[in-house]
Amino acid sequence: MIAGQSNISKLGDRPYNNLLRWLSAADYSLIEPQLARVEAQAEDLLYNPGDNVDVVHFPCGPSLATYLVPNEDGRDVETILVGREGAIGGIVSQGYLPAYTRIVVKFGGPFVRLSVGKLDAAKVKSNTLRNVFARYADCMLAQIFQSTACNAIHSIEQRTAKWIISAMERNGDGSVPLTHEQLATLLGVGRSYTSRVIQSFKAEGILETRRGSILVRNPDALKIRACLCNESVKNHFEEVLRGVYPTEEAATA
Repeated sequence: MIAGQSNISKLGDRPYNNLLRWLSAADYSLIEPQLARVEAQAEDLLYNPGDNVDVVHFPCGPSLATYLVPNEDGRDVETILVGREGAIGGIVSQGYLPAYTRIVVKFGGPFVRLSVGKLDAAKVKSNTLRNVFARYADCMLAQIFQSTACNAIHSIEQRTAKWIISAMERNGDGSVPLTHEQLATLLGVGRSYTSRVIQSFKAEGILETRRGSILVRNPDALKIRACLCNESVKNHFEEVLRGVYPTEEAATA
């Protein structure tokens, strides 16, 4: 489980979560005293299917969480990644409803937690705060729609390149802590398929593999091989919550 909880209101700056930083000073002040910082490890469990959704989790910096949909064959298929652009759990549903998927930490690091009850109380006081989280819920729905379409029409090579780029944008550098097995789970395919794609990318000098990670050597070539699903999601974020979706440039800065 996540450990190391402490009150974040003692810190001078806002957490490195773009959604929290997008809030106005007045709206942020409504929830700031209730925010708590935690350090999470990869594979930490946030929710299982059927759990009451009573806490909102905000990934910060390079931290990532993933939604896993269980299937009848026993495999979990990952649907979307959520990084510092967003939040997990009870955004518009007022919480305390059962989680539909399993949600785990993909890349460990700092998170911020907030009770769903505290968030709902703040929304009652501020229409603008409520509107921001409703907008984010719309953006998350767009990610799910795009992921569904991507899985249906794009090749494993395109989807592999897309997932690596998506992780890079949030991680802030060219080193992505993904194994072949984890990448296969992201794509919902067998490990042998992703291994063949990775070997092809390696032969072309696009990336290298290290133990437990992928190092991108030629981001431009990788983007050429990726589908445009990430761009579609970014464009929707820019229309709805401009500046919230992470970019490589912002991460580097």
